Amino acid sequence: MTATPAPSDLKARHRAMWGLGNYARVADELIPELGRVIVEACEIGPGDRVLDIAAGTGNAAVPAALAGADVTASDLTPELLEIGQARAEAAGADSITWRVADAEALPFDDAAFDVVMSCVGIMFAPFHEKSAAELVRVVRPGGRIGLISWTPEGFIGQMFAAMKPFMAPPPEGAQPPPRWGDESHVRDLLGDSVGDVRAEKRTVAIDSFATGAEFRDFFKACYGPTIVAYRGIAEDASRTAELDMALAGLGDRYLDAGTMEWEYLLLTAVRS
Repeated sequence: MTATPAPSDLKARHRAMWGLGNYARVADELIPELGRVIVEACEIGPGDRVLDIAAGTGNAAVPAALAGADVTASDLTPELLEIGQARAEAAGADSITWRVADAEALPFDDAAFDVVMSCVGIMFAPFHEKSAAELVRVVRPGGRIGLISWTPEGFIGQMFAAMKPFMAPPPEGAQPPPRWGDESHVRDLLGDSVGDVRAEKRTVAIDSFATGAEFRDFFKACYGPTIVAYRGIAEDASRTAELDMALAGLGDRYLDAGTMEWEYLLLTAVRS
């Protein structure tokens, strides 16, 4: 039986995982448009105090700042924030404060922000109730909430399902990241703390890979969770080959004329 890691160990593992590979390439080359989508959906503009939770390299924080907002970009992994800060400076987005922070224990005052958003970020905090409670706590009454999350049935949700048998079991009480892409789950998490909930499933077109094997190899090199999955079975050639086949096969099933459609849930709400 595998011992459940202590909370500090678990956070250290998550911090290290997202520092592996090259997440900036994933954000910049595959899903750059998602940041702009969430900024538009949240109607972010000049003077808004915005918190981007699990901001990564600033995929949403940078366009929010360019829209005139005063942005705080928070993330558990300092290496990602360093990359994001450099990207922001290059883009002329100078109204961003970069802050190392845990989505399940945010170091911000109650009702401190007009908008709180997360673009495929908060979904990876393992204890959903904790991170949802923190998200709601730091947005002011009447403020806006915006979330983009990969759906369970979409491509990235299916990728995590394919990797699950090859990964160490999650700690007791942790929930799978793609559940944030289930509208009913998010409504339950936010409860009566919000109103005017609007949810829509959309897709982002990915045309970077000619074959499923190309997708697999890119994620093996760049995406922290995939790198961790492979490291856990590195000494077992047959298991590694199984995962290779599973991920390449998944990519091939989703490829259509050189393009994949990755489904996500866009959900917005207003703090009660």
